Amino acid sequence: MAKLPHVAVVGAGPAGLRAVEVLVAGGLNPVLIDEAPRSGGQIYRRPPPGAERPAADLYGFEAAKATALHGLLDRLGDRVRYRPNTLVWSIEGKRLRLLADERFDALEVDAMILATGAMDRVLPFPGWTLPGVFTLGAAQIALKAQGVAIGRRVALIGAGPLLPLVAHQYRKAGAEVVLALDVTAFLPKVIHGFGLLNAPATLAKGLWYMARNVLGGVPMRFGARRLRVEGTDRVEAVVWTDARGREHRVACDAVGASFGLRSEIQLADLAGCRIVFDDLTRQWQPERSPEGRSSVVDVYLAGDGAAIGGADVAELTGARAALTLLADHGRPADAARIDRLDRELARHRRFRRALEAAYPFPGHLLDDLADTETLCRCEGITVGAVRAAARERDVDEINRLKALTRTGMGRCQGRVCGQAAAEILARSRGVPVETVGRLRGNPPVKPIPIEGGL
Repeated sequence: MAKLPHVAVVGAGPAGLRAVEVLVAGGLNPVLIDEAPRSGGQIYRRPPPGAERPAADLYGFEAAKATALHGLLDRLGDRVRYRPNTLVWSIEGKRLRLLADERFDALEVDAMILATGAMDRVLPFPGWTLPGVFTLGAAQIALKAQGVAIGRRVALIGAGPLLPLVAHQYRKAGAEVVLALDVTAFLPKVIHGFGLLNAPATLAKGLWYMARNVLGGVPMRFGARRLRVEGTDRVEAVVWTDARGREHRVACDAVGASFGLRSEIQLADLAGCRIVFDDLTRQWQPERSPEGRSSVVDVYLAGDGAAIGGADVAELTGARAALTLLADHGRPADAARIDRLDRELARHRRFRRALEAAYPFPGHLLDDLADTETLCRCEGITVGAVRAAARERDVDEINRLKALTRTGMGRCQGRVCGQAAAEILARSRGVPVETVGRLRGNPPVKPIPIEGGL
């Protein structure tokens, strides 16, 4: 009998959990590695032990899914070698470089499934560096993991379906949501509504969240322009201009703001995967076949880390990638299940195309920025420095911009500012954003201690 492959799954969110479930059913004993102390990922993030709250309060309609995924590792038992609180900070071939409990380690594998998830897409706007401004994802973490709101009078700002969800979650938790401000127009949502019917349950939940927010007294506004947050030592108000040019101001003491999601591609990049520009989501993502293969043999991709799709799609792609891995290594494949997964994923891809069209990229936020606005917080680089580099030093590529200005050279390595920097550089040059390239991945993907040796 052929030797069973040694497989690692990186990421214990919906994609990674479904992947290990399929691998175990196929007779393997995978290693599951995750930075967080408990499985679930961002969408199904859990409070610390001893601070649990009812699943219905934390996850709403998704409570049953969250509970099922949370119990998965218990059901699989020792057939999965689970390594929480562990950072994969680099990949060299099939060797994973790990950090856990301030100790370095390495893991050699035959194959891996990268299910690294996504983070908020951040775009700068006046006042975004004030204390009290968070991303929508951070606002969710505070609520789910710590059981606290980011403020007493919270304004939420976004350009995607996460906005009404977080507003609903905060309102249900008893927080005062004084504003839900969408920086995209309402009309595209109507125009592309038919395409959203490809996932009717998801559409229905989104409409329900919006309706409950309105009935609950949350002011919802669309098409905001010239956004800014006012305050001296901390947030005091949100100000914006509507489509008719009228200025509005709402007092608040905290803001949650993000503008879609961006895939966490650093590990796929270090693993040697081909990275391509995705016109749909306006970002760079690892090339992935419908079956879950990357461009590198025995490196498979699943979840939002490969392509933004949401929690339901993450589960589907996690299972699909694991089935592909099993088949590639000579294990029996469930043809009927593969066919069902492929049909479901095709339907969700049609939904995603409509959703991205309904929430177009809000480039007007960048066009409105003054030269003095901070772009890269780690290094203190302004928007004007990027524009000057493009205009005066003929910079037309993002890594050259990094070398000359230090944009993206700080602790986050451009995870926060990189996409905005590329957009501003492209706008300054008058070229499509994909032509300026992307920031190349470098280890470590996140800050690590020097003591202890690498």
